[in-house]
Amino acid sequence: MATVKVSERTYRKLNELAGKLRTRLGKPVSLDEALDYIMNETKPRPSDSAGTWSMTDEEEAKILKELEEHWSRWKHRKE
Repeated sequence: MATVKVSERTYRKLNELAGKLRTRLGKPVSLDEALDYIMNETKPRPSDSAGTWSMTDEEEAKILKELEEHWSRWKHRKE
């Protein structure tokens, strides 16, 4: 087992999270379990970045043109 030093503020927030998890799960939750929850349950999702990429109209036009060129080379299978 290792010891990790955290600020008083971080320790309080971690305890708050553990309390919320205790309420939700209906069982005692250790600080280790609270940290594990943070690391595993709060992973970034692709949708978290939605709307953060900005591009110019020229960049958009270039991307769409290149997509159209690639799509035009696709052949549909005849069934």
